[in-house]
Amino acid sequence: MCAIWDPALRSRVVILTTFERDDYIFEALQAGASGFLLKNAPPEELVHAVRVVAAGDALLAPSVTRRILEDYPRRPAPRGTDTGIERLTERELEVLRLLATGKSNMELAAGFYVGEGRVKTHVSNVLTKLGLRDRVQAVVYAYETGLVRPGPLNGLHRM
Repeated sequence: MCAIWDPALRSRVVILTTFERDDYIFEALQAGASGFLLKNAPPEELVHAVRVVAAGDALLAPSVTRRILEDYPRRPAPRGTDTGIERLTERELEVLRLLATGKSNMELAAGFYVGEGRVKTHVSNVLTKLGLRDRVQAVVYAYETGLVRPGPLNGLHRM
């Protein structure tokens, strides 16, 4: 797979594929994809994905999200490297943990009793401090570093 994200252009890419292979998913995310959907997704889901990614967020097909959550506990956590966690405030750590469970900005704001703008600031700070591009990378980061572990899906639906 070739590099698909050019930071100078601020392009955002949604991968649309018939293949749901783990190596394709992880390569696409590492290359900078902001979305990953399967070609059998209904047209309205595709349109929604393009709008979400164009707005600066990220989106994965539910089956892809489930595979990532199931696979990351089996992957060894990086040892002896600077993870960047120490640069985050306690609130930013909590935001990252909750992002990894799939919480939206609105849900985070309600849980913290703050406005959505404040949550967006926290999310932006997390991404900046950790050198991440979007929420998908933040979720992957949270699992890779062991900050969160899979457990109950906290309101997310299994397919």
